Amino acid sequence: MSNNPYDKFPYIVADEITLRKIVDSDLDNLFKIYSNEKLFQYSPVKLKKNKDTVANMIGHFERDFNKRKEIFLGICLNSEPNNIVGVAEMFDYSHDVNMITIGYRLNDRFWAKGIATKTVKAITDYLFNDIGINRIQAFVMPENIKSQNVLQRNGFIKEGIIRQGYVWKGKGVVDLILYSLLKSDAIN
Repeated sequence: MSNNPYDKFPYIVADEITLRKIVDSDLDNLFKIYSNEKLFQYSPVKLKKNKDTVANMIGHFERDFNKRKEIFLGICLNSEPNNIVGVAEMFDYSHDVNMITIGYRLNDRFWAKGIATKTVKAITDYLFNDIGINRIQAFVMPENIKSQNVLQRNGFIKEGIIRQGYVWKGKGVVDLILYSLLKSDAIN
């Protein structure tokens, strides 16, 4: 195990979902995600109203991986591997602490089907077992109960609220709840 998530681009296959590289042919589905206001209510990322902007993002995903800055993965149902239904992110990797931060967003047509919970499980399994990460964390706005539930179902521990500690684009200064999961906590 290298302990570095940037050594090779992840391709993660789980029971019902696959997390894979986002490619040009994903543009229409990616635009549905990034132009849907419901998905950005609790997010620091701004809505994208222009398809060309989203098309440019696909190239930036590759660049960000190569710069060892962030990993974006398309979430697909195994029954439809060419259609992404959401995006998972891994970022802020710290070699010294051996930790990484995760995020995810799902097309709202696929909410309440367990896909986000399965996505987080697939990411944590991959990061702990294939990469050897020790700590995975996620930041959630206090109002985002659904996302908190996803993390809790995956065994994440609520560490506390960071009060007025972050600036999120379009939201200003926000409170965020920090959740974490250590390899020693993981329920395999």
